[in-house]
Amino acid sequence: MKKVYTHDKKRSFEVGKIVCVGRNYMDHIKELGHQAEEKPVLFLKPTSAMIYSGEKVIYPSFSSNLHHEIELVLLIGKKITDVSIEEASKAIFGFGIGLDMTLRDLQNQLKEKGNPWTISKCFDTSAVISDFILKEDYDLNFEEIISLKVNGKIRQKETLNKMMFKPDELVSYISSRMTLEEGDLIFTGTPSGVSNLNKGDKLEGEITNVAKIETEIV
Repeated sequence: MKKVYTHDKKRSFEVGKIVCVGRNYMDHIKELGHQAEEKPVLFLKPTSAMIYSGEKVIYPSFSSNLHHEIELVLLIGKKITDVSIEEASKAIFGFGIGLDMTLRDLQNQLKEKGNPWTISKCFDTSAVISDFILKEDYDLNFEEIISLKVNGKIRQKETLNKMMFKPDELVSYISSRMTLEEGDLIFTGTPSGVSNLNKGDKLEGEITNVAKIETEIV
């Protein structure tokens, strides 16, 4: 079982599942040619896809269009099923930053055929995770900036208040569709600026006052 850790390494949580949210920033929706949805778009990543900040992303041999997606990640601290927004807020124990690595060529091919995105999202090393700051130590005000540099140049940058569905809304909705448990992670969607990566590229992500992350493509 894989774990995530607090900033001070004093606490750890076993990760059960990784729930990911798509299309949660309007500019990202537009850049991929999609329409906004009334409800969050959800998919899953297995814990086998998870690596930690500082570890390397392996570029799969079966793709030629690997994309970066930098995201705020929520740490769930207790078991919940079909809860209100207020209760959902209480279930969020911490905040981190993650990279949802995506094989865009395969994703587009799968979508055209009406097939699930699984292969494009669940490959090994496709979920890069930082340490987490506990909500009791820092709560979001949504003026925080989420950003990603590739080889020292900004590729993605946005304030968290541009999210269409806020964390407590996401957790409430997800809990109405599946039980969430202690240690589950929720990737909350990526802002615009996603683009292709090459082997040797170095990535550095940050959310102001929350977390930092880094990796390299190999």
